Amino acid sequence: MNQSRVSNLSKLIILALFGSISMVLMFLNFPLPMLPPYLKVDFSEVPALLAAILFTPAAGIAVEALKNILYLIYTGAGDPVGVAANFSAGVLFIVPVSILYHKFKSTKGLISGLVSGAVIMAVGMSVLNYFLILPAYSWFMGWESMTAEVKSFTVLAGILPFNALKGIIVGILFVPLFIKLRPWIEQKRLRHSSAA
Repeated sequence: MNQSRVSNLSKLIILALFGSISMVLMFLNFPLPMLPPYLKVDFSEVPALLAAILFTPAAGIAVEALKNILYLIYTGAGDPVGVAANFSAGVLFIVPVSILYHKFKSTKGLISGLVSGAVIMAVGMSVLNYFLILPAYSWFMGWESMTAEVKSFTVLAGILPFNALKGIIVGILFVPLFIKLRPWIEQKRLRHSSAA
């Protein structure tokens, strides 16, 4: 019982640390050439991916939530729509990765998950932007409602390629990091599963 409590506390500390690192990584962002400058790539999904692989998809979602809550507090809640969009994109990306990794427990499973996550994030965010996020931005900023043509162009020329490229870039960075950290990840997972 005591060992289980220590394990849960250790898990909470790791998730809080990952959430904090993730929030800092949100500020280290850069635009992609030939895409709208307001769409910026950052590596804040990496700690959430580590949490999802180390524990469960829910742990990754918790890190995503903590990152965005901390970001909202730090920035003074100036852009709640963007924060909601960031959370949605992160969840759409990390959940397929962690599910496929936990199913196959191999580097090949991880790579399949990263490809699936990039596709699901790109398609999912395109749909969400068209129906929810872009109209919410228009309302929040006090702009006129976007026409269907403007929304379609924004999604096809900006949102879709951006999220696909972001998934690829994060995946390319994450694979060597995962290979380097794999012994530590396996050790932590064994410790937490034996304490559960």
